[in-house]
Amino acid sequence: MVPRKLLSFLAQSAAVGIIAAAILIFILPTTWLQTANKDTTNSAAVNSQSNPFSYADAVSRAAPAVVNIYTKKLAAGPRRFTTNNPQLERMLRNMYGRNIDRTVTSLGSGVIVTPEGHILTNNHVIENAEEIEVFLRDGRQLTASVVGADPETDLAVLQIHTNNVPSIAFGTDNPLAVGDVVLAIGNPFGLGQTVSQGIISATGRNQLGINVFENYIQTDAAINPGNSGGALVNARGELIGINTITSSKNGNSVGIGFAIPIGLAQQVMSHMIKYGRVLRGWVGIRVQNISPQLSESFGLTEVGGVLVSGIVRGGPAYSAGLYPGDIIISMNDQIISEEKQVLNEVIRVSPQETLTVKGIRNGELSEWTVEVGQRPIYGSLTY
Repeated sequence: MVPRKLLSFLAQSAAVGIIAAAILIFILPTTWLQTANKDTTNSAAVNSQSNPFSYADAVSRAAPAVVNIYTKKLAAGPRRFTTNNPQLERMLRNMYGRNIDRTVTSLGSGVIVTPEGHILTNNHVIENAEEIEVFLRDGRQLTASVVGADPETDLAVLQIHTNNVPSIAFGTDNPLAVGDVVLAIGNPFGLGQTVSQGIISATGRNQLGINVFENYIQTDAAINPGNSGGALVNARGELIGINTITSSKNGNSVGIGFAIPIGLAQQVMSHMIKYGRVLRGWVGIRVQNISPQLSESFGLTEVGGVLVSGIVRGGPAYSAGLYPGDIIISMNDQIISEEKQVLNEVIRVSPQETLTVKGIRNGELSEWTVEVGQRPIYGSLTY
């Protein structure tokens, strides 16, 4: 038997609990509940902004400035005869020639980057083109002229002349990070403007053997034939790169694509608009990395620097006193440890400016002041 006193105590405790709940519901102001609900709403809003369910706003800002590019060029190819008689076809080819110039069409994409109608695209999209037609998202079709082309970065600048040109905003204020969401906008397979989504897989990709100057953004956003020259934008719809290539052998997307960073593209574009070409520094040397064996043969205490393996007689470096066999350890106080750094440091200096080179000759520290020249058009075997 439960004691009567215990039952009385439990009944009193239950009554007190019911009364306390009633006080909380009917007596306390509702602002406390409203505040709690507001905090929950704000939290949801923050999560929605940081992890959006849609990128439609970014696309609506960027897409009007992305154009489809169609080119026509002449290419030599075999003359074709439509007959059902192989012997007759051979006879006709022998009589009228095996090759004929024929018109080849190709497609690509571009991005309008100024209100004056300047368009960034890839050089390989418009290379050797006889005609270049640009289709805007609003349906306008315009003929474009070439402002400049740079095969060494695979960039080109076109221009169209019309009113109310939409241009894209640059995303240069925020550093790129692996894992950032990106959108690729272009004209794959000639289907018309298409958007694909992915992330930044890596930055600073180089030594791919694609171009002389390589500093690619790697992404898994689908980049297919026709996307070349199109826009790679961030989640705010700002331009961060020019889509260039995919790594697959057949040219189709395999989750590894590359884009030229907008910082590099802006530098190239500014030179093209001002000079019609890119002006880069050149000193006229050929260098190679120093292996442990070479380091030992030169009596170096540690592996470092690069070896001058060749020099252009009469060039800037030759005139400054550099010779084959010299070891370069720094340029303008930037430590040099591999060949690629030499190219980057040389082109960083404008023609007719000076470059301070420090190195080792015959085991002793040396220093040379080189007046930088202008890099030959479309590259050189020397830096």
